Amino acid sequence: MRNPILIALFCLTQSLISAQNPTPSKPRILISTDIGGTDPDDNQSMTHLLMYSDLFHFEGLVSSPSYGEGNKEEILRMIDLYEKDLPKLRKHNKNLEKPNYLRSITKQGRKGNAPYLGYTTATEGSDWIIKCAKKKSTQPLWILGWGGLEDVAQALHDAPEIQNKIKIYWIGGPNKKWSANSYAYIAENFPNLFFIEVNSSYYGFFSDNTELDSVNSSNYYDSVIKGAGHLGPDFKNYYNGEIKMGDSPSLFYMMDGNPENTERESWGGSFEKISYSPRMIYNQVTTLKDTVSFCSIIEIHLKGPKTAIASDSICFWMEVPYGKTVQKWPGYYLGNGDYAIRYIPKKAENLHYNFTSEIAEINGLKGSIVVTNLWPGKKHNADYPLGNNWYSDKSDPDLYDGKIQGGKTVLKWRKAILDDWAKRWKWLK
Repeated sequence: MRNPILIALFCLTQSLISAQNPTPSKPRILISTDIGGTDPDDNQSMTHLLMYSDLFHFEGLVSSPSYGEGNKEEILRMIDLYEKDLPKLRKHNKNLEKPNYLRSITKQGRKGNAPYLGYTTATEGSDWIIKCAKKKSTQPLWILGWGGLEDVAQALHDAPEIQNKIKIYWIGGPNKKWSANSYAYIAENFPNLFFIEVNSSYYGFFSDNTELDSVNSSNYYDSVIKGAGHLGPDFKNYYNGEIKMGDSPSLFYMMDGNPENTERESWGGSFEKISYSPRMIYNQVTTLKDTVSFCSIIEIHLKGPKTAIASDSICFWMEVPYGKTVQKWPGYYLGNGDYAIRYIPKKAENLHYNFTSEIAEINGLKGSIVVTNLWPGKKHNADYPLGNNWYSDKSDPDLYDGKIQGGKTVLKWRKAILDDWAKRWKWLK
């Protein structure tokens, strides 16, 4: 006869293990993406998302291109490809999402970045975020940001009561650069959001570092994807099939354990709490004597004539060399002779810029600034204080992947992720 005391101890042990590593229900997710814009990695991530659609409860697919020509039609085109492959996929998994349902929740958000205020007028996308957030549910709405924050900022402005119903995992970095004004609005007005701000860790997924695994993302298309259904040939159109998928760590994070436990080891990274979002305010152009951390808000105010220009109107431009091109960032008139611009550098560098404008006092001004490689870095008086649920890339030097802060928290799982995906690609062959 079995010992009842041993049985009781075993059951108690299993209960404690389950309590420490709960298996959550299908997470409710809404994707905000700039797919179809200048960076085709969103198409790669959308392919991955659709092939794993059985793992999520979809609430929305919102086109939110703060920069470039992204649009919801590109989301719909990807769903069309998925529909063609669905008969083969469903032979192996009958729980994959229905294409018509995905089409019904695809919405167009704001095209272009927000003005200095951080918000403008409602869009189909921002209204949809509000509608989904207000649904009665025992689960939060997870917003996975692959692009700009404009529609999220607009939704929070129009319905601030949703802030306790949503949780955000946002791929910042370059997206943060384009969404400087909407990010600043959220950080200043909604510091108590549950917000995972991923400015660098995600780079670890497509790093060329083979220290932790032997994966060669350049060979993955030929060895795994080539010849697989309709999604396979389409994948070749993005970076010639080389794996980038810079937004996919948001999905990996939702697939691998309890997403509310941010400091756990997970496919999508591991994060630490931050208590402030760095902001430096300057009342003149900067010099190389000035230093900020990457992904910090640089806010430059300039004095000029008091004019009849409407407040929050674009009236000057910041030009920044980017490779062989020049990127241009809008500056705004705030009234009473105050002209201002926000800029967020995405990497460590000595940054140089100049201003162009029809306003003589601003046109031709030049500046520079030193950007360091640790986020959030030193505290400043103008920083935005954050609540208890704002998280970001781990700052431990041992977790850097080269210059990438927190990169190893994602890099270490790359082989496991791609091996798992390879099983699903086989379904299409």
